[in-house]
Amino acid sequence: MAQVTLRKLVKMYDEVQAVRGIDLDIADKEFIVLVGPSGCGKSTTLRMIAGLEEINSGDIAIGGHIVNDVPPKDRDIAMVFQNYALYPHMNVYENMSFGLKLKRTPKDVIDGRVKQAAQILDITELLDRKPKQLSGGQRQRVAMGRAIVRDPKVFLFDEPLSNLDAKLRVQMRTEIKKVHQKVRTTTVYVTHDQVEAMTLADRVVVMNAGLIEQVGTPNELYHTPATKFVAGFIGSPAMNFLKCSLEQAAGALRVRVSDTLSFPVPADRTQRYTPHVGKANLLLGLRPEHITETRRHTEPNQHDFDMKIDVVEPMGMETLVYFSVGGVELCGRVNPNAGAAEATSMKLLADLNNMHLIDDATGKVL
Repeated sequence: MAQVTLRKLVKMYDEVQAVRGIDLDIADKEFIVLVGPSGCGKSTTLRMIAGLEEINSGDIAIGGHIVNDVPPKDRDIAMVFQNYALYPHMNVYENMSFGLKLKRTPKDVIDGRVKQAAQILDITELLDRKPKQLSGGQRQRVAMGRAIVRDPKVFLFDEPLSNLDAKLRVQMRTEIKKVHQKVRTTTVYVTHDQVEAMTLADRVVVMNAGLIEQVGTPNELYHTPATKFVAGFIGSPAMNFLKCSLEQAAGALRVRVSDTLSFPVPADRTQRYTPHVGKANLLLGLRPEHITETRRHTEPNQHDFDMKIDVVEPMGMETLVYFSVGGVELCGRVNPNAGAAEATSMKLLADLNNMHLIDDATGKVL
């Protein structure tokens, strides 16, 4: 079994606390993605798991054994870096087999593992080539193959797709997911790209300023974020945030976003939101796909409103529209045939079934 457990993990660089006492349990065979902005501590956490960074306090366990003082080569992990780190004078076969040769693995075992990994990664025909003869995607496959042949307890990926162009990144995301389905090894993957995180992970760990903001499945983070940071970081375009207030009338609640615009709060949220009536520092969060063109048949808690459109961005299968409420720019997603035009008024539909009420002072979703 290769569970990875982090307990009260702290990393200091002089007076700067890069990782601030995080706890995390990664199950055997699970694919976990650490995601967050630059400087949030995700790569530092990965490097501590690998043994490439000393920890200041806390514990790291792999397979139930504390590895704080175990050197990287003895942790039974394999790491795939952003820059491939291939030996230019060796061909693909030699690059993939080099680590096994250092461990004095029998030749027939090496040959079997390299050929099996090459087949999984679809690089069998490249085994005789040197790295300079390969494309970026092929080099990354070789780097992954070098990790696979070692048959480690844990795979660690440090932003492996950052050097690839956009089209190749999409292709390699699919390849990595296929590889994990075939080689069910515990995997910890670091990226700053939230789309990468959402498409690859069994669970996503959102980090911010050295702390874990939330851990959950991609759907949990997208639909039930715990904090304003998670709500704004996950999703593209980002969630709309608008200052608001809660008003009570006849046993129901309304969320007011301007002098002229308010919406009824869904009845199933009345009890949860009532204690926050009259409070300052409230935000309404609504994703762009929950602001659409008006429809002939609406569902409960969907409400029309008129707005002047400032900017229209045709995206092919959808159109993004931008408009302002109280000086705050908001984004909606409408049908390309909805007739959106700049500097004209358009009737839009807000789906309050998917609203989020946020305490801006604490950053918590209520």
